[in-house]
Amino acid sequence: MIIDQTTLTLYEAEWCEDSKRVKNYLEENQLDFAYINVDLDREAAIQVEKMQEGKRLTPTLLINETSFVNPTNEQIAALLGLNPGRPRIRLFGADWCPDCHRAKAYLSDNGINYQYINIDVHAWSIPVLETVNKGKRIIPTIFIDDQAFANPDNRTLRDLIGITEEAQSHLYDVAIIGGGATGLTTAIYVQRDKFSSIILEKRLIGGNASLTDKIENYPGFIDISGKELMNKMAEQAQIYGSDIKLGADVRKITHENEIFHLETNMGDITARSVVVAVGSTYKKLNIPGESELIGAGIHFCATCDGAFYRDREILVIGGGNSALEEGMFLARFCRKVSFVHYKPEFSASTTYTEKLAEFTNVAVYLNQTPTAFLSNDQGTFKALQVTDNATGEVMEIEADGVFLFVGLTPNTRFLAKTIDLNEQGFICTRPGSVETSVPGILAAGDCRLGAIAQVAAATGEGVVASFAVKAYLHRQTT
Repeated sequence: MIIDQTTLTLYEAEWCEDSKRVKNYLEENQLDFAYINVDLDREAAIQVEKMQEGKRLTPTLLINETSFVNPTNEQIAALLGLNPGRPRIRLFGADWCPDCHRAKAYLSDNGINYQYINIDVHAWSIPVLETVNKGKRIIPTIFIDDQAFANPDNRTLRDLIGITEEAQSHLYDVAIIGGGATGLTTAIYVQRDKFSSIILEKRLIGGNASLTDKIENYPGFIDISGKELMNKMAEQAQIYGSDIKLGADVRKITHENEIFHLETNMGDITARSVVVAVGSTYKKLNIPGESELIGAGIHFCATCDGAFYRDREILVIGGGNSALEEGMFLARFCRKVSFVHYKPEFSASTTYTEKLAEFTNVAVYLNQTPTAFLSNDQGTFKALQVTDNATGEVMEIEADGVFLFVGLTPNTRFLAKTIDLNEQGFICTRPGSVETSVPGILAAGDCRLGAIAQVAAATGEGVVASFAVKAYLHRQTT
């Protein structure tokens, strides 16, 4: 199997010193490329003139279908993922993939060149992903030299590439764990009050909200994409002076001499206070076949993985607002979307059920309890087994893929021995406040027990958290 089908063509002239430089650089890095002398090949000369609007400039390096005139060695290294003294890095991903953004940001922040291969642009990349990941389309898949790694976290990338990171020595007024609407709002408000802040986000700025195709209930916008809204908040937080670190995974929080120490995969962070706004992740059904088929037909994010199923048939499991919203998004480009819900009626609001009725390519299976995910001979998803709650009848619903929207689990496991959590992992706070069992650690957003999982509510929680930070810090200095 050919791992990298990137094509390189160098249009050059023998008299051109830069042509010789580029040719030597490609050869030194053992890259395969076509070498064409435009003085000897009339058709090649015409091709160069078309790319350069009538000019015939050499060298011209064509990478796939994109041309670069007289690129420096540094530019070539950046485009092709060449790193002197380190491995070559090629990242297979997509613009809509949260972990792709996280990995790209981590590599860029550490000065590592990588070649970005967009799977939505290069059709040949899909079979590559499926081959190296045993049938699963996992992104990002990162090739370090010729070895593939499926969605490696930042610590793994650090160890494999040999990145040396220095511990964070700056003392912030507040460290905000989580870069969703709550964390970003907290940063905006504390920065306006002249307190320094850092946002530590494990994956993608905006969290789950940034993966929502359309938000229609945020004040001031009739509708806006989640990504656009979250990017506006992040921009505002940075303009006011907040630092944002993507890919920062907080592992532990300790407290000594009124200073909090946050142990992360990117070094230690110190702060005078902490706001936990880690949000939540999608729940699983925990039925046979689920763990084996995640990524091989089972998904949790329509915006992330829906593009794999254009003009194909999929299932959506769940009956709440999120299930219907994401399912209707999928119905715009999938051939058929079938909704499966274990209750006799959807629990979604009337607004969503009325919109669903407008679609002609959907089917609904109510009062059906999923009991198993079934796979085909290739080890990928082929059908969902369900049991009718009224009759006990068991049947199989076939589809090309399935998306789960059955609730959320707070991302608070790392805090189990630090602050009080309830049995489901939600953070317990004092009545009517965001104060946790540890003074100086505040909790806000949908990881907090009793919070409302809506973007507008999340921003309000961020405002409350910022006021709690200000009050706590004032008490520490008086």
